[in-house]
Amino acid sequence: MYEQYLIRLLAPLGLYDLRAPHNGGELAALGGELDSVSGLVELVERESLLATAESEGLDRREVLFAHKPAAVTQEDRREAIAALLRISEDSLTPEAINDTLTGCGIRARAEEKADGSLRVVFPRTAGVPAEFDQIRKIILDILPCHLEVEFYFRYLTWAECEAAEYTWDEVETAQHTWESFQLAVPPEE
Repeated sequence: MYEQYLIRLLAPLGLYDLRAPHNGGELAALGGELDSVSGLVELVERESLLATAESEGLDRREVLFAHKPAAVTQEDRREAIAALLRISEDSLTPEAINDTLTGCGIRARAEEKADGSLRVVFPRTAGVPAEFDQIRKIILDILPCHLEVEFYFRYLTWAECEAAEYTWDEVETAQHTWESFQLAVPPEE
């Protein structure tokens, strides 16, 4: 690849006989080395950018935090790391706190209750999220320490069943148990 690039680059100069064994061999050797370095440079570039990092780049960023986000997919890991990196002295508004809570690895939202405490909910996650102990630690590190925090886990309600127009036939066809059905998430409208 780079050998051909070097030949195209030098050909217009007319100074070199690119067919001669010593010139052609030198370009082949240089091109081969540039090809091998190119792969390494591409890997370093990919892992250096949060938007494209896949393994080492994500691992190295996650060790910067007290607790590793509980995200599983690469996209969720990138989103969690980005949220944690956005934390600043301006991160105490309700909008900023909710944006930063993504740093736990899943979607989470803080809602202020009438008594001034916070309720943390996990939209589109039914039941207790996997890795909840880790998620809880991260969220408590993010939220102001003087606030009382309550974690709220959602389960499928009868109203959601009626709104989704579930029938017992559909539930039985899906082979739900009572536990799996209450953890089902109704389709978004």
